[in-house]
Amino acid sequence: MPFFAIFAAMNVVKIDNLEVPELAPYARLTEAQLRNRLHPEAGLFICESLKVIGVALAAGMVPESFLCEEKFLAAVPDCGVPVFCGERGLLAQLTGYELSRGVLCCMRRPVLPTASEVLLKARRVAVLDGVVNSENTGAIFRAAAALGVDAVLLTRTCCDPLNRRACRVSMGTVFQLPWAWLDSYSQLRDNGFAVVSLALTDRSVPLDDPSLRGLQRMALVLGTEGDGLSPEVLAMSDRVVRIPMQRGVDSLNVAAAAAVAFYELCK
Repeated sequence: MPFFAIFAAMNVVKIDNLEVPELAPYARLTEAQLRNRLHPEAGLFICESLKVIGVALAAGMVPESFLCEEKFLAAVPDCGVPVFCGERGLLAQLTGYELSRGVLCCMRRPVLPTASEVLLKARRVAVLDGVVNSENTGAIFRAAAALGVDAVLLTRTCCDPLNRRACRVSMGTVFQLPWAWLDSYSQLRDNGFAVVSLALTDRSVPLDDPSLRGLQRMALVLGTEGDGLSPEVLAMSDRVVRIPMQRGVDSLNVAAAAAVAFYELCK
């Protein structure tokens, strides 16, 4: 039987055993299992670092439990949920990685708005098409929030923005910026958005081209890290734009390219 030491100040559970059932979201459930596609209302996600957890709580995310090193106990907010704690070495075995930020929080997945609801009040949106890297996803969200993008839409082939690493790299902006899954590009047109794709093609115009300034509602489409945007997406785009570059460089990492584009197009 696992040993528990229950502390009176808050619902603290000291662990010395890795088989505690309540630790499954941290240790044994995959990202797909956490999302729980069959029962999305029961879905969970893992949030890392006190700063990001604080942003999530401020945005209304609902915690289920915390997991932390003992030395971080005093900094964990008392949300009336279990706080599992243990030694650093034990938690590294449990999670498979060192807790570089000291604290994890298991939270309920929020009910997401539809793409049409997100688009209703937006003028500049970022569309991620097949972006699968969690760090790129988080970095794009952070740049979008910082540089004036109103919302983010993602195709179903993208990384989940509530992935642990994506949340951390975004510095919590995944909880501040409206986002939704995009099932059809027709939703953009139906809501009055011009589709502007970032890609190197024969029809690409520079990012600062004057023709872009008159677009009242713009959806900037960013493609997958490897192959970029498909011919089908490029063919249906109203504009294709490129970032002017020097010294023979033809492309940037998608997150870096997104930041440059956001800065220019959200002025």
